[in-house]
Amino acid sequence: MAMEHDTLNWLSLADKFAADGDPKGMRACARELWDMDAESMDGAAVMAEAALYSGEYEEARTLMEEILQKKPNHMRGRLVRAGLAAVEFRLDEEIPALQQLIAELDPKRQALDPGDAYYGVLLHLLKQARGWLADALYLAAEPEQAASELLAHSELGGSPAEQAASYSKYLFMRNYREQPLGESRAAAERYAKFWDVTPYAHDQVAKRPDKKLRIGYLSPDFREHAVASFLSPLLKHFDGGQFMVYCYATGRRDEVTRRLQSRAVTWRDLRGRSPKTSARLIAEDQIDILVDLSGHTQDSCLPIMAYRPAPVQMAGIGYMNTTGLSTIDYFLSDEICLPTGDGAAAGFTEQVIRLPHSHLCYAPGAVREMPSAGFEAPCLSKGYVTFGSFNNFAKVTDETLLLWRGIIDQVRDSRLVIKGKICSIPSGVERVQERLRRLSFDLERVELRPYSPDYLEQYRDIDIALDAMPYNGGLTTCEALYMGVPVVSIRGRSHGSRFGASILTNAGVRELVVENDLNYVRRAVQLGNAPELIGAYHSGLRANLLKSPLMDAKNYMQELESAYRQTWQNFCII
Repeated sequence: MAMEHDTLNWLSLADKFAADGDPKGMRACARELWDMDAESMDGAAVMAEAALYSGEYEEARTLMEEILQKKPNHMRGRLVRAGLAAVEFRLDEEIPALQQLIAELDPKRQALDPGDAYYGVLLHLLKQARGWLADALYLAAEPEQAASELLAHSELGGSPAEQAASYSKYLFMRNYREQPLGESRAAAERYAKFWDVTPYAHDQVAKRPDKKLRIGYLSPDFREHAVASFLSPLLKHFDGGQFMVYCYATGRRDEVTRRLQSRAVTWRDLRGRSPKTSARLIAEDQIDILVDLSGHTQDSCLPIMAYRPAPVQMAGIGYMNTTGLSTIDYFLSDEICLPTGDGAAAGFTEQVIRLPHSHLCYAPGAVREMPSAGFEAPCLSKGYVTFGSFNNFAKVTDETLLLWRGIIDQVRDSRLVIKGKICSIPSGVERVQERLRRLSFDLERVELRPYSPDYLEQYRDIDIALDAMPYNGGLTTCEALYMGVPVVSIRGRSHGSRFGASILTNAGVRELVVENDLNYVRRAVQLGNAPELIGAYHSGLRANLLKSPLMDAKNYMQELESAYRQTWQNFCII
């Protein structure tokens, strides 16, 4: 495509401003483009894109409609239209629009090579489209397709940090579906190739096995986040005579952050710092053991861990799979998720630490005040059993849905409640209903509930919760139990698919864990046909949970700190 040199320069500069998050700079470029050639609509399209990023949606819409009225195939105008659909969660419009745009933007189809000046402009549009499509597919509960888009996004080039971020999200997305251990490990190991950095050597560290250890916790999630419900024991119940605790926060702050900061630990705010600078600050604190709590989740801290700012490094709690980084020595698990001698540990590049009980300690109340429990099971008054899942619907495979259909088919007059963000938007509801129809569900017996802040109180409507697989619920399962609702889960073949088994076993309800699909249906049906037993769970679960290993912060920290001491001693004898 021929294009004036000056036009290309201004478009390229606008795209650079977009990458830097500078809509004002984009607007300046748009005005230049407008003055040069108003008929091309390039200036209007850049202005519309800048308005979209600034949250000026009406301006973006007005400009977009004008652009596409005059030039229906204008690429940037169509991108803005898809972006507006994304803002309004119109998945049924956004997803096909982005898929069509991506097909047309393919540089091979455009017969361009990287040396062509227009190639960079196309690349910007293609990156935006692929990134938005990945987000949309994830919200639409299609994680496999989202993973494919993220991998393609990573392969489009850009800085190593940009590529790594997309690839890290790709690795995270893969966990939603079954994956062979060897393939999973190999994919994670490829993440390290993005980081051509020189790790700290720690040659001068004094190897004193019995010294008071400095433990650092690194996370973007010292805030309102699922991980916050497992942080309190780490910050409150440590042995101050043997350990000093440092928290390195890379994410936004909120009221939960302020509550966590009330603990007697040292806080470091790393927001806005580069991975290299963050690693230097951690190294200057002379941390002995650095524990990453994010893995390949949103706003991952692994780029900091790549520098090895501490002599001993560990991952766990916030992520359920290997990081793939050689600079992380250990992965925190337990004897249920990864039992000694189990082959699943071969999927980890890290050495697996197995705590005797749970590798998590549930501490409710960090994010919000918890509602009371002990209410009567709803089936006792309604006369029918209500099964439910409050998990992210992206975790729910068609295979899982078929099991759920088998359960409600065998428990007379039973209902199924599916609650989550996907049910908060009309296009999401339509997608879920279409999947259920395809799998022969009786939609009259299924209720789709939108996400709501009072979701914990809504467990009072649920008799039995059903876990997802292979990506089990974590906090969701803990919360259901705390609200008195029994959860049925399959013990799978990987760490992430045994989360449920670990939580339920350590909660004292091992009988709710099954080993295969057939027994999953059988156990849920047996329980569904025993209203008195359901009632006993609802009245007694919280009291039992409070006394269980899952919430025994003192014993949990003794086991964890024993592991810390052992890993430090291992370092000292090398």
